[in-house]
Amino acid sequence: MTHRRLNPGDRIVIATHNKGKLREVAALLAPHGIETVSAGELGLPEPDETEDSFIGNATIKARAAAQAAGLPALADDSGFSVAALAGAPGVRTADWAMQPDGSRDYADAMRKVMEAAQDFEDRAAWFSCALVLAWPDGHLEAFEGRAIGHWVWPPRGEHGFGYDPMFQPDRLDDTFGEMDPAEKHRISHRAKAFALLSEACLPQPQ
Repeated sequence: MTHRRLNPGDRIVIATHNKGKLREVAALLAPHGIETVSAGELGLPEPDETEDSFIGNATIKARAAAQAAGLPALADDSGFSVAALAGAPGVRTADWAMQPDGSRDYADAMRKVMEAAQDFEDRAAWFSCALVLAWPDGHLEAFEGRAIGHWVWPPRGEHGFGYDPMFQPDRLDDTFGEMDPAEKHRISHRAKAFALLSEACLPQPQ
């Protein structure tokens, strides 16, 4: 399969308004010589995420940003899944954090997960990340990665964002919330999806 590649110095839109995701994706892209601007900086609207898969929702965001900005756009859709909850919150990860005033409270979301799953012995959980790179002409490249582990309570750590403080990867002692950001970047679901994207579509660091 032939993939379409970006070139050093190309400018792309990171199609997110989530500052945590923006930091992580920009850090991953930095060594590849790709210039970035966020959808938030460009004032692009957030499209409705109506698909039932991470790749489907990432595709919606990447296509919308690429067409609006006239630049290639990279979108991430990621979420936290709990085996005992049949994979929920999953693609509705952000919805579990939604508050009546329209803000998002992930401490409340983590509490909801704990309350829904606490009576089950199975504590398996995973993070999924889909990355979709879209061009204004409609061409798409899509990749997906997972980090496998289990959920813990109470949450631990002040790093990361979202559900990171309640997720402990397999064979490790720290939650994503306790890890140094560089260590999380190395092993996360986003890092795994990004490794696939990098090999297929990005100029390699010199």
